[in-house]
Amino acid sequence: MKGLIDTHCHLDRLEDLPASLDFARQAGLAGMVTIGTRWSERARQKALTEHDSPDLRIWCALGTHPDHAHEEVLPSLDDMLAELEAPQVAAIGESGLDYFHGTEEVKPVQHASFRRHIEAARVTGLPLVIHTRQADDDTIAILRDEHEKGAFPFLIHCFASGPKLAGAALELGGYLSFSGLLTFKKCEEIRDVARHAPEDRILVETDSPFLAPVPKRGKPNTPGYVVHTAVRLAEERGLTGERLVEITQANTRRLFTRVAV
Repeated sequence: MKGLIDTHCHLDRLEDLPASLDFARQAGLAGMVTIGTRWSERARQKALTEHDSPDLRIWCALGTHPDHAHEEVLPSLDDMLAELEAPQVAAIGESGLDYFHGTEEVKPVQHASFRRHIEAARVTGLPLVIHTRQADDDTIAILRDEHEKGAFPFLIHCFASGPKLAGAALELGGYLSFSGLLTFKKCEEIRDVARHAPEDRILVETDSPFLAPVPKRGKPNTPGYVVHTAVRLAEERGLTGERLVEITQANTRRLFTRVAV
């Protein structure tokens, strides 16, 4: 499976970054996108791309995770556009909605942040990396409402839902990215979505250091483990590993227009 791209990892959260990058090379990865969770840490995300090399390409995404939206100052669109001009920035996010903690007062703040990130994606053409947790209906509603103002590229990262969210995202031109959840015993609904999603809309990721796939579950995740998720995705779709690499590479380059491997 040489040539896979981990479309979502958090290099700033890894305990031993040099060792993780070496392991990614050994696993045959072609590249990765490290994802921001706070707009105030955008310089840190950009600095991580300095580890980029010809044999392992590294890009970043800038944005604020919904769990931190109430802790961060909402940037203006102009401020976002200025930061997003950097060529190593391949995406916006992660942003979206997360109702897991059930605090009603943060919902309006999350909605405003989500819409600002969408606006930046619409203007720049950079893909928006969407995090959604226990918020499918509102995520769908905002995506549809914003799509009426003009199309924008996006993916649902670490897809963890069912056919309703998948269908709505695909209808609006979105992509679905599958993580180690795909390998978990109880995640049959996610596997069903992965089996039936259009070939040209599927991606793979680790979300490392979280959600290590089987057979590494329970250990800190690392970008090189994306191979295990890719193997399971290929099996579910009846594909060879080589074909799965071809498909996900092509999809990554189509969506992340600054990614070149």
